Parts: sequence; C-alpha cells; structure tokens
Amino acid sequence: MAKFLLLFVLLCAAVHFTVVVAAYGTADGSEQWGYVQVRPKAHLFWWLYRSPQRTDAGPTPWPTVLWLQGGPGASGVAIGNFEEVGPLDANLKPRKSTWLQKADLLFVDNPVGTGFSYVQDESLFVKTDLEAATDLTTLLKKLYNGNATWQKSPLFVVAESYGRKFAVTVGLAIFKAIKAGELKLKFGGVALGDSWISPEDYVFSWGPLLKDVSRLDEKSADESNNMAEKIKQLIANGKYSDATDAWSSLEGYIISKSNDVDFYNFLLDSASDPVSLASTKEAARKLVMKTYTTYLSSKASSSDGDISTLMNGPIRNKLKIIPRNVSWGEQSGLVFSYLSNDFMKPRIIEVDELLSLGVNVTVYNGQVDLICATKGTEAWVQKLKWDGLKSFNNIDRTPLYCSSSEEAEATKGFLKSYKNLHFYWILGAGHFVPVDQPCISLKMIADITNSPAAS
Repeated sequence: MAKFLLLFVLLCAAVHFTVVVAAYGTADGSEQWGYVQVRPKAHLFWWLYRSPQRTDAGPTPWPTVLWLQGGPGASGVAIGNFEEVGPLDANLKPRKSTWLQKADLLFVDNPVGTGFSYVQDESLFVKTDLEAATDLTTLLKKLYNGNATWQKSPLFVVAESYGRKFAVTVGLAIFKAIKAGELKLKFGGVALGDSWISPEDYVFSWGPLLKDVSRLDEKSADESNNMAEKIKQLIANGKYSDATDAWSSLEGYIISKSNDVDFYNFLLDSASDPVSLASTKEAARKLVMKTYTTYLSSKASSSDGDISTLMNGPIRNKLKIIPRNVSWGEQSGLVFSYLSNDFMKPRIIEVDELLSLGVNVTVYNGQVDLICATKGTEAWVQKLKWDGLKSFNNIDRTPLYCSSSEEAEATKGFLKSYKNLHFYWILGAGHFVPVDQPCISLKMIADITNSPAAS
C-alpha cells in the first residue's frame, strides 16, 4: 500500500465532509485525489495520475487528459481508469496500453452522485448536461487556478458514450471561462468517442444495421424504424422524457427480436444476466446500464469478481477519504433518473459552436458498436453547419496501423482531418474502443494530444 501524503487539511464532521477542497496523494507525487465541493452539499471526486514519461523539456508541453465516462452515472474513476486506460487493470496489475504513457490522466466521477461523488440532498442531482458542465467547470477552477504546474499542461477532454454530451457542454464552458479570465488553463480540445451526441440518428441506425448483419429480419427492422420515427417526433415536440422511455422500449424490442444482441458489440450476444424485458420500461433500461460494466468486467477478468468489489474494497482503503456513509456507485441510478429529461436531447449545435470557435474536435467510433453506431455518428456529423464540412467530405481517409511496417500489418482504422475536425474509424472495436483496440487507441491519443511521447 502506498504511503499517503496529506496535501490539504481535511476537516471532517462525524458523517459528512464540510470543506470545499480536500486532497490526498502518494508520497512521490505521482498520484493525487480528492473532493471538490462544487455546490453546498454536492461533491465531485477526482483522481490525477502523473505520467512517468512526463517531461517539461522541449517545445511541446506535456498534456493532461480529462476522462469523462458515460451512462450517465457510470464511473470514470472506476471504469475508465481500471477497465480502460488507467495504469492498473481491475486485478491491480500494470496495463501495457495505459494512456498514461502519452499524457497525465485526470479521472472525475461526473456528475455528482456518480461513483465516489455524492450529494447530501437528493434535490442536488443535476437535471441537465449544462448543470453538469457548470459543476465540472467549478471543479477545474478549484484545481487549476493558483496552480502554476497544472496550468502548464494543456487539457484535453476525452469522453465516452453519454460522457461526450458532457464533453461538448463543458468544452464550451471551459472556453468561455478562460476567455472571461475565470479559469487559468490551456485548453487543447475535446475528443468524442462513440458519442451519444444525436440520439435520433443512433436509433435510426439500429434497424438497418442489424438487418445488414442478420440480427434482425426485415419485419423486425421495419418495426425498429417505426419506433425510431416515434422517438424522432417526441424529440421534435420537446417531449424528451417520453423520448427516453420510448428509447428504452426500442432497446428492449431489439434485444428481444435479435435474441439478445450486445449493444456494445453487435457481433456478440449480451453478457448480462437474464432480465425480464416484458415487465416494465425500466427493465430494459436497467439491462442496458448493467451491460455497461458487465461487458468490461468480462474483458478484465477481475479476480475480485466485479468492479464494485474492487472499488468498495481495496481502492476505498487506499484512498482513505471516502465518507463512511458513501458507497461507490450507490447514487448512480439516481443520476440517470434525474437526467432522463435531457438524455435524448441532441448536442450537435454545441459541436458546431466548438468548431466555429476554433476548438479542436476529434470524433472516434468503434466499427462494431451498436448503441452509438458509426452509421449514426456519420449521420449527425453531416448535420453540422460548420463551414469546413464540404471540404472535410471531399478529402480522402488515411489508413491507420499500429506498427511502422505497414505492409506486414492489417489496417487498424482510418483517419480524416480537415482544419480542427478529426474523425477516426477504429476497425474491430465496439463501444469501448481502448478495450477492444488498445494499440491503435494509444497511438490515437498521442496524436490527439500532440504528446511529446508520440513516437
């Protein structure tokens, strides 16, 4: 167990924290973690890893990646960290493909109530993506303002699935806070992986895609399209909560008619435990949320059995600062429920605004993802009003490889870039791109961040 160094005085009540910022870390400074009280009785948990490859020499500054998980309600501190890109896997063994080789990593359990983050009053859960962005920006102000070391490292917001909606809203909030002189950091851009940016385009992709790969027949695909059309109308009429319920029903229908296709890799069957899809709309929603961690845990083969055991056991013991009445993931279901009215809102306008402001926007997608299928991603990208879109469409893609010996290696993906828009197609990957294709993902993050360790 690492030795702990108290960096700030931590004042605790018998049950709850009352301080605004509290942080601990390892004695060598390679890790820091803590809480930021972003609003009274609302606390975000963060965990920073410093790369052993970090160098402040040379013309290119060492980057920091802020990883945001999806869900909403899925924990970046757990899933993104121990299951995808952090230095240790779910067995607490070194990960060969950790993104820490190319950048410092900052994981945040976002929004409040996710993972180790918590609220002391249920009314404090965020109800919109914009409220989540405000909390995240408050956290960044507390961490960066007054910290010259952190300010030297450009920050790249990299998010997965629903986290991409958080990424674009917080990206705009960061840009505006910097311009207003309220936040002192270098903003490198946002990366949107398998992103739930336009729910309408994704639900319309499911029927045709699954028919093409023989998981739905023509009748079922037609019904999927009919249900998607109803979702489109609900979104157009501003009935977002009803659209969320309709989305859940559509997923339940597809799971039933495809004999349990995996929404995170359409070449597989779902690895989730059996759930009765006929009972309620909530059943389908719980199934989808459950497969999020089940899929990753099956990849990790954790000896601890599941990520919850890991987080509430060894990791909680290491961190030492988790309040006694807070269990990892305890409030995550409520996070989803309170955001249900925002869940189906598109965020294409925000992507357009980022592009118009000159912010670097990277989109990457796994070839065999279903829930955020590449077909849907390509559709919403074509809805951008960005003035560079026509030129972007007219350029050719560049094939991607993991090694320099391209002739001896299969193609791992494709890249198309024009000005500040970059699109990566990652072959053979599902929803969790770094899990399925760790090598090309590592090269991708090095390119996105312009890492000095890119080679």
